[in-house]
Amino acid sequence: MNRFTASSPSSRHSTMHSSPTSSPSSATGVTEPSAAPSGRARPALKLLAALIPLALAACATRGPAPADNPIAANAESQAVAQQTVMAVEAAASAVAPANTQPMAAGAAPQEKLDVLLEDNLNPGEKVDLDAPKTHVDLWARIRAGMAMPELDNELVRKAEDYYSSRPDYVARMTGRGSLYLFHVVEEVEKRGMPAELALLPFVESAFRNDAQSSAKAVGMWQFMPATGRDFDLKQNIFRDDRRDVLASTRAALDYLQRLNKMFNGDWQLALAAYNWGQGNVSKAVLRNQKAGLPIDYDSLRMPDETRYYLPKLQAVKNIIMRPQAFGLELPAVANHPYFLSVNIDRDIDVTRAAQLAELDEDTFRQFNPSMNKPVILAASSGQILLPYDNASTFVGNLERYKGPLASWTAWVVPKTMKPADAAKQVGMSETGLREINRIPARMLVKQGSTLLVPRSAARDKDVSEHLADNASIMFAPDVPPMRRVTLKAGKGDTVATVARRYRLGPTQVAQWNKVSTKATFKHGQQVVVYLREGQAIAAETPSATRKTPTRATRVASSKSNAKPTTKASSGKTRSAKVAGSRVTGGGGSTVSTKASIR
Repeated sequence: MNRFTASSPSSRHSTMHSSPTSSPSSATGVTEPSAAPSGRARPALKLLAALIPLALAACATRGPAPADNPIAANAESQAVAQQTVMAVEAAASAVAPANTQPMAAGAAPQEKLDVLLEDNLNPGEKVDLDAPKTHVDLWARIRAGMAMPELDNELVRKAEDYYSSRPDYVARMTGRGSLYLFHVVEEVEKRGMPAELALLPFVESAFRNDAQSSAKAVGMWQFMPATGRDFDLKQNIFRDDRRDVLASTRAALDYLQRLNKMFNGDWQLALAAYNWGQGNVSKAVLRNQKAGLPIDYDSLRMPDETRYYLPKLQAVKNIIMRPQAFGLELPAVANHPYFLSVNIDRDIDVTRAAQLAELDEDTFRQFNPSMNKPVILAASSGQILLPYDNASTFVGNLERYKGPLASWTAWVVPKTMKPADAAKQVGMSETGLREINRIPARMLVKQGSTLLVPRSAARDKDVSEHLADNASIMFAPDVPPMRRVTLKAGKGDTVATVARRYRLGPTQVAQWNKVSTKATFKHGQQVVVYLREGQAIAAETPSATRKTPTRATRVASSKSNAKPTTKASSGKTRSAKVAGSRVTGGGGSTVSTKASIR
């Protein structure tokens, strides 16, 4: 039986967005089987027939939940979910597996293609839509696994009001979440963690893998760059694993487990640390300990954002537990992978991969959001993620495709050069090179940088693993060469007066002379500045206390062409000597200028 053609995309995926009241089975946490060939329909119908009496009996044993007690209401919902899950598994195990017809001889090519497809959370295992657990609604599974302490305060009510007054937002958020939620729940359960943690992306990013905060946190788990690197999330010009569904989920749960251990098994403090930082929470705990105060989440002093963080998660939990109490509907989510991993061993363009999967590019990127460039590197991850049915389509089309897969490759810049020169060398327009590599205006590309360039006869190899993991791009300002000039400070000269005289930044002048930005130079002290080629040297170094306007050095002369006098008038005339030798190197020159007061 070909498991990839058992149901069409429309028949299977339509269950993902139906309301829980669309069928009687939804109320019991049972997923209605989608249309399928008769080989699968018979065991599914037997399962449903055996299941419904058990599920209804489980619901009938529970009394009505008290409407004015959210904690008790959640407990009732969880008990029903747990009984439903157990009833489904018991009924499913009682149904004998259907007899499958032997595969025809002509199916061998398809069998070969299937080898490339696997459950990305269970490598080497095939996804079986007839497995007993696939007939449990995923929301019921989540409700059954809730294990964190309940919060019940005004901030929870505030968050509940926010979500319940925005049903369209909740629908979009849960719709996006339904694509990835099964995989998050699987990872959470494997680690023995509370099911509430699978709901955290609703709070962090509304399950948007392209979300980016003003603080540069990225992805559905909102990793900062440094924290992402700590948990092995690659971030380079080709990819940002903070946006990768599988990699970021693994890293987030690793981080949460570390925080939970750090705070002695207190998940509330662990979540506060995830939001506020482990150092800040540790200091808040220590402060309360020294003051003889409790160290639980409610007792710590923390920013308003962190104080509201857990109440938002609790509000999401309450909505998942009792959506009808808030006038909301949840999309039915099947309890099996929505997408599969497909192994690749060659670089491939994003547009080509989307075409072979028969998906539009935007949908393809929903499942593969970590890629920064229009090419997927086999050496980087070795796989792509695709919706269940499209995975089979992709593998079949890839087997038959005979053309080039990638039109891009990587090129390491041999020397620091202008983008126009680099573009000419690789055979593309300067505009195209700037756009694809995000090169800012008035910048040079430094030696050793990696650029994405078109493939050619001379550059037709896939990108190496080292380059795929470590590629970077570095820039230098495209400015005229600078020359080093040494001056002698005048009386009262400061970093600020020298910077102002040469239209430089005080910080630059301070760094060049290894002093602070508020420093005062001694009279006659050597002062180093870097000037652009052609920039005039102010030979006169005026005193900071002088009240008369600054004047440039001039050659004394008279209307009668008399010889210049040798005596300076009132001590205000200065002379400047500029050394005639220039030392070139490093793109600049050195000029020694001496200014003395007579």
